[in-house]
Amino acid sequence: MFEVVESHDGDTYRAVYTVRFEGVVYVLHAFQKKSPSGKRTATTDVDLIGERLKRARGDYETNP
Repeated sequence: MFEVVESHDGDTYRAVYTVRFEGVVYVLHAFQKKSPSGKRTATTDVDLIGERLKRARGDYETNP
């Protein structure tokens, strides 16, 4: 998985995507970072990314 991070007007935005699949890029999650301290991504976002990666794998395997 890869992450794109961009800042704008004091806010941070992130997009997480995977390129593990030949010919396909799945964007797993895009969100505004809201944590007031640190760089850690919220557990809810991490869990959501994991679930979406599982779904992307399943989708790719059934629709190569």
